[in-house]
Amino acid sequence: MLQVSVLKEQTDRVLAGLTKRNFPNAEAEVQRVLELDQRRRQLQTEHDSAQAEANKLAQQIGALMKSGDKAGAEELKSRTAALKQQTKTAAEELTGVEKELQDALYRIPNVPHASVPAGRSADDNEVVREVGNKPELPGEALPHWDLIKKLDIIDFELGNKITGAGFPVYKGQGARLQRALINFFLDEAMAAGYTEMQPPILINEASGYGTGQLPDKEGQMYHATADDLYLIPTAEVPITNLYRDEIIATERLPVRNAGYTPCFRREAGSWGAHVRGLNRLHQFDKVEIVEIDLPERSYQTLERMLGHIEGLLQKLELPYRVLRLCGGDMGFTSALTYDLEVWSAAQQRWLEVSSCSNFETYQANRLKLRYRDENNKTQLLHTLNGSALALPRIVAALLENNQQADGTIRLPEVLHRYCGFAQLG
Repeated sequence: MLQVSVLKEQTDRVLAGLTKRNFPNAEAEVQRVLELDQRRRQLQTEHDSAQAEANKLAQQIGALMKSGDKAGAEELKSRTAALKQQTKTAAEELTGVEKELQDALYRIPNVPHASVPAGRSADDNEVVREVGNKPELPGEALPHWDLIKKLDIIDFELGNKITGAGFPVYKGQGARLQRALINFFLDEAMAAGYTEMQPPILINEASGYGTGQLPDKEGQMYHATADDLYLIPTAEVPITNLYRDEIIATERLPVRNAGYTPCFRREAGSWGAHVRGLNRLHQFDKVEIVEIDLPERSYQTLERMLGHIEGLLQKLELPYRVLRLCGGDMGFTSALTYDLEVWSAAQQRWLEVSSCSNFETYQANRLKLRYRDENNKTQLLHTLNGSALALPRIVAALLENNQQADGTIRLPEVLHRYCGFAQLG
């Protein structure tokens, strides 16, 4: 979440950024935070003043009792009792105001970086670059949902039988391809200097609030209500929360982690052709890269992370493009997001396979994730993450783009040693 000091000292910049996001009632929401903060400070002063006066009177009472002035002591005790009640009342109201302030801050999204273009939807995103040639397919080319049936490598009906729609079963070469991609992505991350983590896939409420999934995306997460735990939508959440409430020594920075997990998303309200087959699932596999770095170099870090993801797509021989998301299409917590999309030849459209984002201090403020500056004062760090990569649409593109006239699917050379075969079918 945004710091109150930023809202107070950089109000015009914040409002301009929220306007770029098309955030409704921005001025009223920011003003509400500032009013609550002022009331909080006032109550804190009243509480502390009453507490200090009560402590001072307690010392005076002790002196009067020693001198034998019981009448004077009793008079002061009466004043002390009134001060204690005043302190209690202020403390109770302070607790309520602090809760209101926290909730108000949770409702305000991150301020976009200056380079983020204005816009309302995906149609307004900026194409940064397009890499690779779109393949020419044979006339009888099929979309991936028909290919997986023909090859018998992924079974949606079985998944629906044991769980429900959006939970496919991977079989034979399909299962081996999944494992191959996961291992390839992890090996590439390790070679790039990331430390592999294997985090839990269930998180508590504090972790959800720490990275901003709660309260913003509560309806999109699966909730195990008996234990009040949530199934993760991405490995970003548990990996970033490893560092909650920590002060990280600057010599340890940047912190660079990668992790494979299954991911779970309810995707409520999704329907239509764009969610067919592997295009959108409730459970899918993904390798995530997460970095924590100093504010002054976090945008160089973001570009390095983007380069790593592009390198994976190039090795997979997939044509792709990089988008800089506009204000209206960005995630709630992000300051700048690049989306990477691969070309789906049979569907004749681009499929998002990665988002790479800098959250600046937005998550770190919630997480209390800090470092000490040259004056030994604690400052907030910047957090970043990227999908490197999400598997379903990568598989869809590999199947569609590489189908051959004889009905087989050619796999890129980099996957041969991971799969143990060079083609599907």
